[in-house]
Amino acid sequence: MADPFARIDGAQVRPIDHLLLRDDPARPAIGGRAGAQSYGELEDSLGRLAAWLAGFGLPPGARIASWMAKGTVSALMPLAAPRAGLVHVPINPLLKHAQVAHILSDSGAGALIGTATRLDSLTEGDVPRTCQRHREDDAACAMSGGPALGPSAAAPHDLAAILYTSGSTGRPKGVMLTHANLRLGAVAVADYLALTPEDRTACVLPFSFDYGQNQLFSTWISGGSVYPLDYLTPRDVLKLVDRHDITTLAGVPPLWVQLTELDWPVETAAKLRRLTNSGGALSRPLVARLRALFPQADLYPMYGLTEAFRSTYLPPALVEAHPDSMGHAIPFAEILVVRPDGRLTADDEPGELVHCGPLVAQGYWNDPARTAERFKPAPPASRYGGMAVWSGDTVRRDAEGLLYFVGRDDAMIKSAGNRISPTEIEEAALAVSGVAEAVALGVKDDRLGQAVRLLLRAAPDAAEAVAAHLKQELPNFMQPRDIKILPDFPRNPNGKIDRVKLARDHGL
Repeated sequence: MADPFARIDGAQVRPIDHLLLRDDPARPAIGGRAGAQSYGELEDSLGRLAAWLAGFGLPPGARIASWMAKGTVSALMPLAAPRAGLVHVPINPLLKHAQVAHILSDSGAGALIGTATRLDSLTEGDVPRTCQRHREDDAACAMSGGPALGPSAAAPHDLAAILYTSGSTGRPKGVMLTHANLRLGAVAVADYLALTPEDRTACVLPFSFDYGQNQLFSTWISGGSVYPLDYLTPRDVLKLVDRHDITTLAGVPPLWVQLTELDWPVETAAKLRRLTNSGGALSRPLVARLRALFPQADLYPMYGLTEAFRSTYLPPALVEAHPDSMGHAIPFAEILVVRPDGRLTADDEPGELVHCGPLVAQGYWNDPARTAERFKPAPPASRYGGMAVWSGDTVRRDAEGLLYFVGRDDAMIKSAGNRISPTEIEEAALAVSGVAEAVALGVKDDRLGQAVRLLLRAAPDAAEAVAAHLKQELPNFMQPRDIKILPDFPRNPNGKIDRVKLARDHGL
């Protein structure tokens, strides 16, 4: 029989809502506080949730938003909405009403599903008049029985989701993702992480975050089981790993810093088989701490951006020799490093990272101006052609083909004619004992244009040791004008350090 589904780069692209269909439906698919369900049971729940959504009477392609904590409903919404012919708009549960109001208005959401307390926090002005409101409790009730929708026949390039960026760098933008974008992202990650049906993934990152949502998709496409967790403290993560024999844990650097500060029992740490990182680079000292604390776990440093999901990863075997590297392209991604004129750079020559291929999103929802700034024709050297994501990130590629992050153009510090990468200063500071986190900012200086201010989350007496170390390791033009120690750094809803707020409070 002919393959009824499209193939892209040799991969079969079924609709994203087919993820739970398996030949072994009795295998566990979800567990933890959300309750345990097999693949067969979860597929039944998915079909009933999709039928309930379809009953809202929204036209095909209408946007449906969800604003709730992690659980079975939030885990299934990314599959149920597209099965019902709708486009899912997940909202980070940590956002406040003004941010939620912007997302509802910008997306033109026809319905919002949320927990009662979250819905009650919204005023009439926050919710468009045409947007229905439904309680998460009603969704959970609908999943327990009643009619069900079968798998959809969506085309690979049909829109399935709009993921809004955190908004830390300005008004949140809605990134448009198709069934193919989501499905191929799941295939790619499952492939290079070598996930198996025996794996159990702790889902601690927000499902509104592409990295967090892919925890579900890549595990399910491999036949493994997921364990959603809204943790209050890092110790909750440790307890989940211990209680459910978790093998796979994804995080961002601030979470890893907190987790490495815990006293992990040896037998609990040994349960983890792989650690994945994105949302910021791992420092050399943090890599060393992770490898010492979790010696049985493979460590996967990764780089991504919502506009193209994931771009690169560093194989665990290369972490020891190249701890600063972003690695190389993931499956289905073509990564080019180009000069301003679009030509490829030479070895070790800095240039802009450009992501080409089928993981590239479809632009920003209802925002052609900002879409045109980031989504442009691929460089002539691309084997894919078409539209590419021009990241704005400066990287370099060495002679072995490994990529290294240099910095974002809009984050570079310009001092006395020098372009200074904050990352280089931060990594040097993190090499000093007692420094947990570091952020380098540019501050106005009448003589230099900008001077360097270094912010640390560190022991109270660490500033002097850091200053001495930087004088040994960095040139004069990179030396901080001052060093400040803060008790904590602000975070954005995805758990990353909120550099914009730090810059506003301590920078220019």
